Amino acid sequence: MGERQEVIWGLGFRSTHDDVTNSLNVSLLPDSRTLNLYSAFVQDEISIVPELFRLTLGSKFEHNDFTGFEIQPSARVLWTPGHSQTFWASVSRAVRTPSRAESDIVLNPAPPVPLPPGSITIFGNPNMDSEELLAYELGYRVQPIDQLKVDLTAFYNDYDHLRTLEPTMPGPVSPSKVANNLFGESYGTEISATARVTNRWRLQGSYSYLEVQLHRKSGSRDSTTGAITEGSSPHHQFFIRSLVDLGWNIQFDSTLRYVDVLPAQKIPSYLTLDLRLAWSPRKDLEFAIVGQNLLDDRHPEFAPTFIGTQQTEVERGVYGTVVWRF
Repeated sequence: MGERQEVIWGLGFRSTHDDVTNSLNVSLLPDSRTLNLYSAFVQDEISIVPELFRLTLGSKFEHNDFTGFEIQPSARVLWTPGHSQTFWASVSRAVRTPSRAESDIVLNPAPPVPLPPGSITIFGNPNMDSEELLAYELGYRVQPIDQLKVDLTAFYNDYDHLRTLEPTMPGPVSPSKVANNLFGESYGTEISATARVTNRWRLQGSYSYLEVQLHRKSGSRDSTTGAITEGSSPHHQFFIRSLVDLGWNIQFDSTLRYVDVLPAQKIPSYLTLDLRLAWSPRKDLEFAIVGQNLLDDRHPEFAPTFIGTQQTEVERGVYGTVVWRF
């Protein structure tokens, strides 16, 4: 649309059909269902001041069989005062529509599962609302010298209608029903950088901080979901990656990664190291040997919090690859 506007749009349709064999532990009622999703999007990128100030407006539109019509608008501004720095800000709304399980499930969990005390059976809720997010973001990128790029990002997320498990009867033992009685916020920041130390050596690094705070709505009796959700994301994470060209078509890469403790899942913090040595005798052929999670023989990274699947751990691994491109 002229020299300063670029419009992108699209339409979509998806139909999903399932037939489920129910069991004593997990059932979907009805056991067969067809779901239709209609979607559209439009985005207009406007160059307000060429090479200096840009505005992007857009929205996604959906109609689903659980909550009906959903609108997800977004707006973003980009300011580039010079070739070496850029500022940007955005605000957007997003939704997570209910799933087939949240609507139709009958779940008799097998222990051990950290559910509300006394829970017997979990029932889905065909009248669930979508989980809503209103997200605000700020960012800054600077390249003070040719060999160094730095990105700073901050965000604040406002949530509503988050999923809960509500007891259906008073007392210590009661079945539970899926509902939307949590709200809250998360906020954090991330800093990342790329440095070219020499023509053959490049470093990349990133650090992020995350805080999640959730609250129960008036009348909610779910005393566990908020705490489980808050304690299932790490406050601190970082990684440092080194990429070295040793010459003679040999590359040596290493990555050191740290993830903070997940108290709700009883997952301790962990530090891992990955190494990769690769040789390319010609442009279309590469041999490599890779070692992953080399600092310990195994460590946990995730634990089930809803359905009692067996907890697994990530093991140390070493493998080789041969890649031929043609």
